[in-house]
Amino acid sequence: MTERTTLLQEVGAAFRDNGLTAAITALIGGFIALLAAITRRAFTNDAMLVRMDRELLAERNRVDRQRAEDRKCDADRLERIKTDIRAMRDLMFEAFQRGRTD
Repeated sequence: MTERTTLLQEVGAAFRDNGLTAAITALIGGFIALLAAITRRAFTNDAMLVRMDRELLAERNRVDRQRAEDRKCDADRLERIKTDIRAMRDLMFEAFQRGRTD
């Protein structure tokens, strides 16, 4: 008579026969997956840092342009103020001179 084994017994026998091989294969596969995840993360971080550097440079350039524009506006305003002060001084001097000659 042939001896019949159940499915559970066959699975148990397969695990006993191939258990060490399956464990080593799983360990190597897990190690490769871990290396892939670390490599992907490293390249993702590098790409993110490059993008952040570009954005930071663009922001610095924008701020520098804004500051230059603000300095130009301030210089123009200061020049107008100086012109107004000179005009007022000349007007007062002229009025004072006219007042003395009369």
